[in-house]
Amino acid sequence: MTGERSTVADTDDRTQWWNEHAAGRPRPRFARRWPLAGTVFYLAGAVPVGQRLDPLLIVLLVAYGLCYVTFPYFLLSHRRMRVRLPFALLMLVLGWAVLLQGASIYMLLYATLAIAMSMPAGWVLVFDGAAVAGCGLLLLVHNDVRGTPSDIGTVVGITTAMFFMGRLAQTVRRLRRANEEIAALAVSAERERLARDLHDILGHSLTTIAVKAGLARRLIETASDEERAVTEIREVEALARSALTDVRATVSEYREVSLSAELVGARAALRAAEVDAELPSAVDNVRPELQSAFGYVLREAVTNVLRHSGASRVKVRLGRNWLEISDNGRGTEPAAAGNGLRGLAERLAQLGGTLQVRARPGEGFQLRAEVPAAKPVEVS
Repeated sequence: MTGERSTVADTDDRTQWWNEHAAGRPRPRFARRWPLAGTVFYLAGAVPVGQRLDPLLIVLLVAYGLCYVTFPYFLLSHRRMRVRLPFALLMLVLGWAVLLQGASIYMLLYATLAIAMSMPAGWVLVFDGAAVAGCGLLLLVHNDVRGTPSDIGTVVGITTAMFFMGRLAQTVRRLRRANEEIAALAVSAERERLARDLHDILGHSLTTIAVKAGLARRLIETASDEERAVTEIREVEALARSALTDVRATVSEYREVSLSAELVGARAALRAAEVDAELPSAVDNVRPELQSAFGYVLREAVTNVLRHSGASRVKVRLGRNWLEISDNGRGTEPAAAGNGLRGLAERLAQLGGTLQVRARPGEGFQLRAEVPAAKPVEVS
């Protein structure tokens, strides 16, 4: 496997060496300002002083200048290599054409700099290396070329410096884009957490409130036990206040679910719904780091029993690293996992655990959460 990963990494490096995309389009401010700035830079060095300009040289200078002013839109944006390569080659051809018309060797800098700042490293070596080597060969063949070997060294030095500046600028653009993606992912993750926690909290609390309110209404309508009806209404009020507190704490990320507290709440909710509950009396045998996650599982399971199952009996069993809830309800398989079960699966996955849901038509529904036992630490 290590060899395969190394091969893939080497392949990616070779691909980036020849086919690396420029990191993003020019920023809007740069795109607005570059035509003017590029024109000023070009005119400052490209307009010959004290030299007679023939029509061909004027045409070449104008075409070369247009390429220099527009190169960010062809070489720095997300263009395919079939667009970028011809444009880079066109710039070099125009630069050489201007050079052969009697211009200085420094005129090649406009093409070599644009290529060095925006093209993949392999093509920079090919294009700029060929341009510099051609200048050296031209100096050997023609003594009347406007330039010296030291001028070629200067061109190489400036081009190399701009090559690394271009890589630095691309790295900054990639980091900026990565930060934007990280921020977007963080917002999405926070929304998912908030939706999951609110579902877990409000789903159970509102279901219990509905059950207790229904019981109180029936007691009042039948006038069978007014004292118990008042008690149930008081508990509804307390549950509503508790749910409001839980929502505020969840939004602030301060709420911590307790398995023991969830057992007490489950016993009260099931009793109000007149469901026989066989619940453990203590949670000491459950690993401490799993009690919060198992509390969410128990809360969601009891909520589903009250909402959907129509069960008359519920049994909860606990182990050191597992929790199982079963009922004798309808036992129909849900068409698709809802937000509650999906949120529980995500919580358990963070602990390396799994959530198993099994419907038994005519026999009830079973929910089992299990986390692999911790491996014992070997002492040498």
